[in-house]
Formats: sequence, structure tokens, C-alpha cells
Amino acid sequence: MDVGGLVQMNITFLSPITPDDMKRQSLIFSYLDVSVESMDGASHDVQLYTDISAEWISGDRTAIAQWDYGVTDDGIAYHQVFRQTQLLFSETSDQADWGNWYWATDSVDGLTYQSGADADVRSAFENTGTLPDTQDTNFRAINDDYPVFGFAKDLGSIQGSVSTLYTIGLTQEEAIQFDGASGIVPVPSLWTSYFSNELDALSFFHTDYSNALGLANTFDSQVATDSLAAGGQDYLTITSLSARQAFGATQLCGTTDKMYLFLKEISSDGNVQTVDVIFPAHPIFTYTNPTLLKLLLDPLFENQESGQYPNTYSMHDLGSSYPNATGHPLGNDEQQPLEECGNMLIMTLAYSQKANDVDYLSQHYNILKQWTGYLVAEALIPANQISTDDFAGALPNQTNLALKGIIGIEAMAVIANLTGNTADGENFTSIAHSYIDQWQGFGIAMDATPPHTTLGYGLNDTHGLLYNLYGDAELNLGLVPQSVYDMQSAFYPTIELEYGVPLDTRHNETKGDWEMFVAAIASKSTQQMFISALANWINVTPTSRPLTDLYDAITGE
Repeated sequence: MDVGGLVQMNITFLSPITPDDMKRQSLIFSYLDVSVESMDGASHDVQLYTDISAEWISGDRTAIAQWDYGVTDDGIAYHQVFRQTQLLFSETSDQADWGNWYWATDSVDGLTYQSGADADVRSAFENTGTLPDTQDTNFRAINDDYPVFGFAKDLGSIQGSVSTLYTIGLTQEEAIQFDGASGIVPVPSLWTSYFSNELDALSFFHTDYSNALGLANTFDSQVATDSLAAGGQDYLTITSLSARQAFGATQLCGTTDKMYLFLKEISSDGNVQTVDVIFPAHPIFTYTNPTLLKLLLDPLFENQESGQYPNTYSMHDLGSSYPNATGHPLGNDEQQPLEECGNMLIMTLAYSQKANDVDYLSQHYNILKQWTGYLVAEALIPANQISTDDFAGALPNQTNLALKGIIGIEAMAVIANLTGNTADGENFTSIAHSYIDQWQGFGIAMDATPPHTTLGYGLNDTHGLLYNLYGDAELNLGLVPQSVYDMQSAFYPTIELEYGVPLDTRHNETKGDWEMFVAAIASKSTQQMFISALANWINVTPTSRPLTDLYDAITGE
């Protein structure tokens, strides 16, 4: 950033991903590193100002904010800001209504601070280049003379680069309430197992910047190297944006003896642990650390295996509103039975294969077999129901949905054989192979030019992304003939739109996650078509929003 043609500011935002380091990953903190250097070689006097507002503490702008200022024993100055009336396990407009926010930097010579009305604090710096080291004691509503919490730092006369590090983070001792084996209980944030109090956590994070930056660079380099090898620069564009967004939806909870990873369905209705949201995200967890996928699946198994869910098929989610993983004891969650049974079977085997953990399959064998029984009864000829793409509405005989169920049955055959239940394995693989033969007759428009799978059985003038084929390849099942892969790879280029291939013939919308599932198992040329189209959409569409998974393939909106 060019400041008046005299100095250059370089501002680095860093939210580290440490998939193999639960201690660091458990902290909901980010860094802001601001470096300033002369552009013309001359020395310049520089003062630096930053603040946060009380808007961080709640989505309810009428809520009363309270705050404090202090310095830790190891010399970190901090503003602590929180909702005066803490509403445990409550969110407003997707913002937590409990916990403490910290805005911190090193307490050094030249640092001053102030809390107060936004206009007052900011004008104080504008007029003097410093702050008066005072606190506003009038705790008030967030939107009442918006309180802000500022730091000013006199960098002195600079010529070379001078850096100032800031930390922002949220501490919640209790993170979620969960209906597990012992009923509904509060579950602590995992960081509480590593630190005696929140100031210790703040100090660790702030002083860990050089290590965190090194770990982040290592992780980014790994993603870059693997992405370039797999799909080129366009693919790296996609993965580099996706990684932190996927991890940003998760929160490590519990203790070091019993960990959980909870996931929030963001930008929809805020469900907890939505199975068909974990499913499109699960490849990044198997890629970075398969244990993370296990920690996502564990609470789903625990709730259902302890008798907290009455239906014989898999639940859709663990709660309708994060952070309340209080289950659905009446079984009245969103009904996606075929979808979720298939997802759970595929993901459980995917974890086991990546982690070489057969014991996990044995531990959950009974309920996995129960869900497979549902698929045997329902997968081949799906009833009128929604799939994960619920916005598109219900439809009977969905070709892609049926495929997921059939692949789920074959996954169970593998699970059975791995756990020594060979009679079950023989039975389930026989059923899966019989079903896949019939499915090809039901769901492929052989007379079309070119031939392709349909949106629904017999609807030969329809089509859709056959993304559930991914499970067959991921698990190395060999259930679906190669001819189906080749057929779909040849078909997709014939229906490509400006920014990708539509999800199905009901609309022009597409989903980036499912496009990448399809690309992963397509021919090289078709794979590159999908990757290039999605990267182009990312690069040219004018939006300040995070990477979305749903957009119009013609307009990009």
C-alpha cells in the first residue's frame, strides 16, 4: 500500500492452519502484521493506528458491551471486549453472543492506547499522532457512539522496514453443548486443555508468530506443490482459497482425552455437523490429517449409537443451530435418508483407509450395517425425496442419488470383509453389483448424442453432474464400469456454459464443490475444462464475498 508516495505499507493477515498440531489449531486467533518502509530512501516519521469496534462481540448491535485494558506478564498489551450479558451457546446473525475478544500487540516504547467513541478515538490520533492512554468507563450498546479500542504506535524516523504485530482472537471456555452418550452437556474449547487461562493462550499465540508463519508457509507450499502437480495453476487458485475456508467452519472442542471437531453449516441455516456438508469437505481432511475426519464423524456416531435418534437411517445433522448440537430426539431433522446413509458409509471407509484404522470400522459396525440395510431397501429405486442439493427440490428416481446409495452398499461390503464379517461382505457386494447393472439400464440415456446419465430414471432429455461417482474412485471400489466414467467425460464438454457445467437441467446454477468432484475422476481434458472454468469464475466475477459453492454458470452471480 502506497502512503503518500513516501512510505510503503505491507499488511499481512494470517489465520494459520496446523492440521497436525491440535494445540495451535484449537485457538480461534489471527495475526495482523503491518510493515512500513521508506519508498524514496529518505527517513520519514511514521505513526501507526489500528482499532477494533465492539461490533465483534455480537450481531445484536443493541447489546451492552463491556471492556478492559491490560498488559500480560510477558509484555503484551491488550484490549478485552465482551458482551456484558453473556448468552451461552447463542448466536445473533452468525456471531457468538458469549466469550471474550482480545485485540493485542506488544507493549513497547511509543505505544499508546484508548477506548471510547469511534469519532473521539480516531480524531485523537488524527490530531496528535498518539492516544492518551485512557479508558472509557461508560459501558453501553454497541451502536451507541460505537465504542472502539485503539492502539497508536510511534515508529519514529524510519528508513528500512519496521514491523508491528497485532493479534485478534476469541476465547470461549465452553464452546458447544452436545447431546452425546451422557445426554446434553457443555463441551469445553480444546484450548482449555493446553492453557490454564485465556491470557496464557493469548500470550502463546502472540509470541508464536514466527513459528506459526513458518508452519503456514510449509502448509501453503505443500498445497501449492500438490495442486500444481495435480491440476496446474488454475487448480492452485481453487485450493488456496478453499483450504482456510473449510477449516474456518470448524472448531476443536473437548479434552485431549476425548476430542471433537464440530462444523457449522455457514451461509445457510447454521446446522451443526451436517453430514452432507461434511461430505464435500471431507477430502481436505483426509488430505491434511485423516484424524480430523474421524473427529467430525465421532459426535454423529456417539449421538445415534447412544439411542438419541429414533430413525433407522442416518441423521442429517446434530442440531438446527450452531453451537447447539442437541440432536433430534424426535427424528424431525431434514429428511435426506438415502443421501446421509451413503455419505456416512463412504466417509467412514475413507477415514479407515487413509488412517489404516480397521478398529474404527469394528467399533461402528452395527450402525453401519443398519444404514446399509436402509440402502438395500431404498437405493435402487429412490423414493420422492431431496438430496444434498435441497434447494433444487424433491424428485423420485434420482440417478445420481441412487448411485450414492449403491456405492454405499459396496463400501459396506469392503467394511464387512475388513472386519472379518465375510458373509455380510459377500452378500452386500452381490447386491451392489446387481444394483449397478440395473442402474445403468435405468439411468443412462443410451440413445442420446452423446449418451449420458440422466437427472432421473427415464428422463432422457435431462442430465446432471454425476458427482457421486467420486466415491467409487476414492475408495478404489471398482464397482462402476470404466465406460461410465468415459461416457460422462465425453458428455460434459457438450453442455459447458460460461462459468462451468450446470448442476442439472432444472436451472443454470452449478456448485463448485461438485464440479471438482466430477473433475477429479474425469479425463484430463475434461478435468482441465472444469478447473479452468471455476478458476475463471473466481478471477473475473466482481464479489467481495468468500468463495461460494453455488453460482449461476452463465452470469456468474
